[in-house]
Amino acid sequence: MEITFDINGKTAKADVDPDMPLLWVVRDELNLKATKFGCGAAMCGACTLHIDGEAYRSCSIPVSFAAGKEVTTLEGLSESEDKLHPVQQAWMEENVPQCGYCQPGFMMAAAHFLAKNPHPTDEDIKSNITNICRCGTQPRILKAIKRAAQIKQTVTI
Repeated sequence: MEITFDINGKTAKADVDPDMPLLWVVRDELNLKATKFGCGAAMCGACTLHIDGEAYRSCSIPVSFAAGKEVTTLEGLSESEDKLHPVQQAWMEENVPQCGYCQPGFMMAAAHFLAKNPHPTDEDIKSNITNICRCGTQPRILKAIKRAAQIKQTVTI
């Protein structure tokens, strides 16, 4: 079945089983590799992306859910190729990644969270960002999310 949706500002068509997880369509059919497979059970968050501005764990969302909607992956998070999104900028400034595997999902979760809560406390961040990092970079992730909030306050996206 052909499923049509927008991804990162472009129309995408995928002739796949409508129950196929969106993650696999994004990675294998559309060749956008930032979104990662982690657990396959929507627990770790490595596969987080946005659908119509809301964060979803794409390993558990069927591609049919995205039909007619706007999907954003890390590749499409910034508004232009020459200007990073505040979350991407903060991640670099805080040297967050170790292995980097879970970081795209974390950045997508953080971008969604900051759009809803532009002035978060540490507790807000800890209770709302539930992605998992096995490398132990949580302290740097917390700093990066706080820095991204500060960047967003000084820059209009």
